[in-house]
Amino acid sequence: MGAMGQFFGESVLHNGFVAESRRPDKGLSIFVNVRSRLFAIAYRMLGCAAEAEDIVQDVWLRWESTNQSAVKNPPAFLAKTTTRLCINLAQSARSRHETYVIPEFPEPADEGANQELCAERGEALSRAILVLLQKLSPKERAAYVLRQAFDYPYRQIADILQMKEANVRQLVTRARKRIADGHSAPVGLSAQQFFLDVFIHASQEGNVGSLENFLLQETIS
Repeated sequence: MGAMGQFFGESVLHNGFVAESRRPDKGLSIFVNVRSRLFAIAYRMLGCAAEAEDIVQDVWLRWESTNQSAVKNPPAFLAKTTTRLCINLAQSARSRHETYVIPEFPEPADEGANQELCAERGEALSRAILVLLQKLSPKERAAYVLRQAFDYPYRQIADILQMKEANVRQLVTRARKRIADGHSAPVGLSAQQFFLDVFIHASQEGNVGSLENFLLQETIS
């Protein structure tokens, strides 16, 4: 899950939109204050740091040309613009028959993180779990979660699921394709909450064994 921590640094600011402004500017200050959040949103949706940076740059250009005095809640406006541009990009990729995988697992917030960040990551994780339940079979879900969220080697996943390593690789590939397509099945709130609780317990308290057992039981139930 370390990829979520790789936010783009100050070099983008100095080499891109910020470098173009030499004097104090309220709109620029607002943007700089939320840029990390915008990048995090784009990265979660696109799964590619370079594309996330491009989206944030595009958001800045749109913000710069916006009548900023008419925007009542600039952070919300910028976040909404970021999300809309990411969706447009993802839809464009699907229309070209490309596999576009949305990353599912934001890092849990630190104890010292502010409430807004905690709520944002909690909401993102809840949506992620819902996508997995809606789109993947139990075996696909188990392989995908262990590989994508906890970086398990394919061999270890194969041992847990009692499958051949080649079959596990196929499961993960199929899971990525299914996440990217538009098909989904209804899921009960209780099932989503239970999966979410097990996942959080594993990621925050290090009790991955309980998650392994849960995922395995799902595949044989």
